[in-house]
Amino acid sequence: MNLKKTNAIREIEKTHFDYNIYTYEVDENDLSAINVAIKTGIDITKIYKTLALLNEKKELIIACIPGSDELDLKKLAKVLHFKKVEMLNLNDLLKNTGYIRGGCSPIGIKKRHLSIIDNSALSKDKILISGGMRGLQLEIVPKDLINYLNMLTADIIIK
Repeated sequence: MNLKKTNAIREIEKTHFDYNIYTYEVDENDLSAINVAIKTGIDITKIYKTLALLNEKKELIIACIPGSDELDLKKLAKVLHFKKVEMLNLNDLLKNTGYIRGGCSPIGIKKRHLSIIDNSALSKDKILISGGMRGLQLEIVPKDLINYLNMLTADIIIK
């Protein structure tokens, strides 16, 4: 795979973080985190997907959760003190984040937004997040990601 520098890669290169790049063959019919786990050989509990949401004021929120889990919208709204949150329409993802579905990274989004990660990340030595394009993952220490993006941590997945 010819590695194209994404916004996420350019931004992480400016930090002092240890990170590794994983590439994998993309299946356009299956962009799931589970497929990423299979293709990279990395445990699904260490692969974090990036979700883009809106609150009732239509402000963008970025949430990262383990790839095999589902976001609990009610928990997320409560933790962030919003009346409600909803998933961003996929048609608006590129315009709001600079990324496409299956390649949305919490790093390198056009401008900083309220970001949150499920607190399960705190128990991991390293996690994988999207590197800003399909077929590209960044392995990073969760605390580095959390500190860099000033992310909140909370239990935000359906149990």
